[in-house]
Amino acid sequence: MITATDLEVRAGVRTLLSAPGPALRVQPGDRIGLVGRNGAGKTTTLRILAGEGEPYAGAVVRSGDLGYLPQDPREGNLDVLAKDRVLSARGLDEILRAMEKQQAVMAEAVDENVRDRAVRKYGSLEERFSALGGYEAESEAARICTSLGLPDRVLGQPLRTLSGGQRRRVELARILFAASDGSGKSTTTLLLDEPTNHLDADSITWLRGFLQNHDGGLVVISHDVDLLADVVNKVWFLDAVRGEADIYNMGWKKYLDARATDEARRRRERANAEKKASALRQQAAKLGAKATKAVAAQNMAKRADKLLAELDEVRVADKVAKIRFPEPAPCGKTPLMAESLTKVYGSLEIFTGVDLAIDRGSRVVVLGLNGAGKTTLLRLLAGVETPDAGRLAPGHGLKIGYFAQEHDTLDDDATVWENIRHAAPDAGEQDLRGLLGAFMFTGPQLDQPAGTLSGGEKTRLALAGLVSSAANVLLLDEPTNNLDPVSREQVLEALRSYAGAVVLVTHDPGAAEALDPERVILLPDGSEDHWSQEYLELIQLA
Repeated sequence: MITATDLEVRAGVRTLLSAPGPALRVQPGDRIGLVGRNGAGKTTTLRILAGEGEPYAGAVVRSGDLGYLPQDPREGNLDVLAKDRVLSARGLDEILRAMEKQQAVMAEAVDENVRDRAVRKYGSLEERFSALGGYEAESEAARICTSLGLPDRVLGQPLRTLSGGQRRRVELARILFAASDGSGKSTTTLLLDEPTNHLDADSITWLRGFLQNHDGGLVVISHDVDLLADVVNKVWFLDAVRGEADIYNMGWKKYLDARATDEARRRRERANAEKKASALRQQAAKLGAKATKAVAAQNMAKRADKLLAELDEVRVADKVAKIRFPEPAPCGKTPLMAESLTKVYGSLEIFTGVDLAIDRGSRVVVLGLNGAGKTTLLRLLAGVETPDAGRLAPGHGLKIGYFAQEHDTLDDDATVWENIRHAAPDAGEQDLRGLLGAFMFTGPQLDQPAGTLSGGEKTRLALAGLVSSAANVLLLDEPTNNLDPVSREQVLEALRSYAGAVVLVTHDPGAAEALDPERVILLPDGSEDHWSQEYLELIQLA
């Protein structure tokens, strides 16, 4: 259970949220959708509820178990096996390792006393293992992992060999495993920030069922409206205009109707009040010309001001980032070629012998199941990683713009301004300020560390860096992740109108349709084919 009292959330000098009293409460059975435009404070509020950040004012009290999935989970020890990372949620990984150690001693010990001690220690460890669910729990962890698209092959790999999407699914599996007794029922409070990112269609369906059956509290941030419609029974709407949270004790569809009704009411009330205020001011202007009626005129003017001041603020049109990809710099016929690219992690071969020719203005989609190496291929093409075999052959005039799905191109410790200055060191200051303004970064936000931005804001900042690059080959890895519907549509329109070459990795069928690709590269084989609608169906399944 979580109770936030007199909560105030700020980003720099901006007030994102002011919720007086114990307005924000998460109790068992609450399945809350935390919604609002990008930058409204959803991610920041969730971090504070999870204890990962401090509010500007107010207090947060937590009781019971808590499972928190941030947008960009960072696991410190990347040498840990994925399986052990999931099992660590209940401490089973350490017990299993200790049991294996005592088994080795029992098998190898010559001294009978040493062997007897090992038997006793093994027995004690096995009792603890059994008390925590034992081998049934291990089987349950494997079932959850499989449901989230993490097969046994992946679970046996160190985290450092996994893609960003796979590592995020490992973290989600770990949280759900900790919250599950085999049926999804527990009193754990789950705080999930965009849990469907990097999940395929089957995994999203499974997750939806898990959350519907979860007996503990749930707060979820998601741009997957189907998930919200099927899961949530309460909505917290963070209003970026008023800096307040509206609480709706109802499901998603009724919430949408209530929001529309509420906004229509506010517009009607404002229209009526403005009409009355206008009439009062006209009368005040007439009376004000006569000295004997000056006081009456002043009272009328005050009454007009009061009428408007007492209104609930009407939602103004939400600002939208004006996203346009850069005018590509001149280049040769084939600005980028890759020959026999191969990437191996330890004994694990990701892909081998991939050949690729990116012609000027060409549009290519990279497809494959999760873990097939799509992100790795883009990192190689961007020069972020080095292939184990093969080579890149840059063509005349090549300028690459790389968008990383985990926002790796951003420096979290640097400010918004420092990040854009690093992306475009030769651009003029006014040009960069104008660019950031178009992407909805102004005033004090320029001094905000990038690490404190929401996922959607990080996406906008990374895209602003691309716009400043004059790139003629864009490498885009999940560019629509974490974006609200309006901002997503802006990215799709930018894809439609960009004149340069694009290599796209996406789980978003709309992004592929907007790109209107000519070719597809299938991983891990690296085979190439002409684009067809059948591949759009594969994107929906992958």
